[in-house]
Amino acid sequence: MSVFFPLQEQSDDSSEDEASGEMDFLRNLFSSTLGLGSAEKVLDELTLDGVARYINSGKCKNIICMVGAGISTSAGIPDFRSPGTGLYANLQKYNLPYPEAIFQIDYFKKHPEPFFALAKELYPGQFKPTICHYFMKMLKDKGVLRRCYTQNIDTLERVAGLEGEDLIEAHGTFYTSHCVSFCCRKEYNLDWMKEKIFSDDIPKCDKCSSLVKPDIVFFGENLPVRFFTSMKMDFPRCDLLIIMGTSLQVQPFASLVGRDVAHISTCDDGCLALADLLGWKVNHTHLSEICCLFQFVDKVNSEEVFRSVRRKSQELQHFEKK
Repeated sequence: MSVFFPLQEQSDDSSEDEASGEMDFLRNLFSSTLGLGSAEKVLDELTLDGVARYINSGKCKNIICMVGAGISTSAGIPDFRSPGTGLYANLQKYNLPYPEAIFQIDYFKKHPEPFFALAKELYPGQFKPTICHYFMKMLKDKGVLRRCYTQNIDTLERVAGLEGEDLIEAHGTFYTSHCVSFCCRKEYNLDWMKEKIFSDDIPKCDKCSSLVKPDIVFFGENLPVRFFTSMKMDFPRCDLLIIMGTSLQVQPFASLVGRDVAHISTCDDGCLALADLLGWKVNHTHLSEICCLFQFVDKVNSEEVFRSVRRKSQELQHFEKK
């Protein structure tokens, strides 16, 4: 079953047309191969209270989270399609032929400057994870998180303490970058790319001088292979699917699931409400404590941020075991 914390977004006709063949494959796979259409009833009522009772029953051992841009808006990162405030509504200064061009692979190879100018504004390490991100980390600490499938490229799931094995980054990530040359494909880390972007240098491979691109999925590129292989393993074992921060209008998430319980609120408020119903009040006090850590982290590199958060998370886990 699934619980849905929606984000109101405007539809985008062009995105609906992307990769229709892949989406037909996914839709058929979920409905037939994975048998999601014939799941037995597991909730005593279709409310957030019912979801909480199910999680606390001990029968819910494999939770999958599917998350979109809405879980990061409270961190100050704009979503893509909200009128007036969304990313696509504020790209005029880059003189693009159309807003989506900034994420088109063919346009990027010819005109990389607009993308890297935008990347400087939105670069990971400048924003703090939200309550939603730490709620997912809490699910991991409780031993019930099977996987987080994220549409986001901000790496805040990693900053909050989720590891690579916990994540399927459906649209890729800034965490690593690669040379775009098929003959090279040299890998670069987060801090190498950050240094290039903030020095206003177009990142070029030090081996072959080709462009270096963060490992995010541009229009015209394939989804990560791990997305397809992991979902075949994860979804047959899924006891609860929590959807946050997406209206499910953007592929590949749009075609994957139905909705059993809808909780209408901000994503952070929804997570706090569910934490309260689960009796995790002490824990989400600790979430706020972790968030406060970032108030004191300034002018440090990305790896230091990751290490600081993980140390704090370990301290809180040790406290809870006492």
